[in-house]
Amino acid sequence: MPLSVTGTRASLHTLGCKLNYAETSALARGLAEQGFSIVPFGEQSDVVVLNTCSVTENAEKECRQLIRRIRRQSPKSKIVVTGCYAQLRPEEIASIDGVSLVLGASEKFNIFQHLPSLTYSAPPRIAVSEIEDAHEFHAASSLDDRTRAFLKIQDGCDYSCSFCTIPKARGASRSAEVEDILARAIELCHDGFHEIILSGVNVGDFGRKTGSSFLQLIRAMDAESEITARIRISSIEPNLLSDEIIGFVAGSEKFCPHFHIPLQSGSSRILRLMQRRYQPDLYRSRVEVIKRLMPHAAVGADVIVGFPGETDRDFIDTIHFIESLELSYLHVFTYSERPGTNAATMSGTVPMQIRRDRNRTLRLLGEKMKRSFHESQCGRDVTVVLEPCGEGYSENYVRVRLNDRVAHGAELVRVSLDECRGDLVLAEPLEVLAHRREPLLLPIL
Repeated sequence: MPLSVTGTRASLHTLGCKLNYAETSALARGLAEQGFSIVPFGEQSDVVVLNTCSVTENAEKECRQLIRRIRRQSPKSKIVVTGCYAQLRPEEIASIDGVSLVLGASEKFNIFQHLPSLTYSAPPRIAVSEIEDAHEFHAASSLDDRTRAFLKIQDGCDYSCSFCTIPKARGASRSAEVEDILARAIELCHDGFHEIILSGVNVGDFGRKTGSSFLQLIRAMDAESEITARIRISSIEPNLLSDEIIGFVAGSEKFCPHFHIPLQSGSSRILRLMQRRYQPDLYRSRVEVIKRLMPHAAVGADVIVGFPGETDRDFIDTIHFIESLELSYLHVFTYSERPGTNAATMSGTVPMQIRRDRNRTLRLLGEKMKRSFHESQCGRDVTVVLEPCGEGYSENYVRVRLNDRVAHGAELVRVSLDECRGDLVLAEPLEVLAHRREPLLLPIL
């Protein structure tokens, strides 16, 4: 018996990056427009959509565990799996009991065509094209507690980092048109969002194949008077972060003084093995320009520990390099072997316990750097976009908690940063700039 759309309840869940969240939100809005009733993940639903990640082995493991949990809790639900894991290993997913449909990168946004034909007795279906056929750009944006929106501007990647599966899972780099991004950003501002985060796999590569550029995009967004929200760049490769981009952000009242720049290693030798497109000297120069032009800017870094061939000397070089920079925080990842990547066949495998020890060392260093950065900000006045929990981020990515004297229902507040408290900075409210609006019609995913 085919699945009926009318009155059918659907829930969605996201694993992985903010780009995945943006795409899941787009899928939810599309399903609602088709007549599905969107319910929070975990409630009884007729269709469950999992948008997956494949960056690490743990992300894939979590997906498999979720499928089995859904199967136990709601045995009649039709489980649809899409995302990077689905593109890379569709047969593996389809073999899990309870999966009804596996959709690849090109088929993800055609989910509406597949669902009505699903039956409760048919074997799982796989709709996955060759990744070389993924050429279309599908617009997407996600809503974070109704205050911040993640706006997808770019997808795919043309890089060949030896540890990464994303080019095989998402295809070649492609971008939206500048005019389309401006239109969607204006809509988000009219809907009342106070912050827009520009998201993608490799945002600095925006427009390269269409005669545009990331610098042209941010200039256009800055000049558009109807874009009233502040704008944050999610992450940008150091080799694509030019002096012009940094200088422009420094002179903009709209763009946040916050840069997340993947580092991965402070060892020149390991960066070459990773097939990264920069060396430590270039990375250092990017950070130094940012801090010279914007002393209060936040600068964060991704670091991978335990890459094949990483010696104690390489790891010490990474520690010393990071300590020599004015970084605000670290995101530390333990290297995970990914099938089909060049790194998976490299010699010099680092024992897992050593990987974990190095991860712990860098996490402690990252916590120290974050606290130092937070302490340097105490006494400054900043603007905070508040979440329903009463916490939020400043322009320069300081996590802030307000005291009880803040006006009830405030959403955008000017505050004075007062005292560090763990990962937070306590703040004294100075002025409420905006109050909270009505909640989303669709549940948070």
